[in-house]
Amino acid sequence: MENLIKVFKALSDSNRVRILKMLENKELCVCEISDVLKLANSTVSKHLSILRDAGLISDFKDGKWVNYSLRVSPESVYTKELLSLIKNWLPDNSVIKADKSSLGSCDRNNICKN
Repeated sequence: MENLIKVFKALSDSNRVRILKMLENKELCVCEISDVLKLANSTVSKHLSILRDAGLISDFKDGKWVNYSLRVSPESVYTKELLSLIKNWLPDNSVIKADKSSLGSCDRNNICKN
C-alpha cells in the first residue's frame, strides 16, 4: 500500500501533473520545465524528485543536461496503470494545451546558461 500512496501523493499537485503531461511530448531538462511552469529550478527539481521517487519518471545524464522522461517500464503495477490512464486525461485542458504550445518554442540552448 505504501507505493500506491506515494504515487497518489505525487499526483496530488497540479504542477507535477503538468510535468507528466509535458513529458508525454518529449524528454525535458529542468530548465525547460522551469521555463514553461514559470517556477524556480529548485522548485522544479523538488517536483521531479517526488515524481522519480514515486516511479513515474526516470532521468539520465546527457552532456551537461539531465533529461527527464516518463518511466518506460514502471516496476509498480499502480504506476504502470496510472501512467497509461494519465495519457488520456485532460486533453482539452487549457493549461495543458498552453504548456504543450510553450514546449514548441522551448530551446534549452537559449534557456540554460550553465
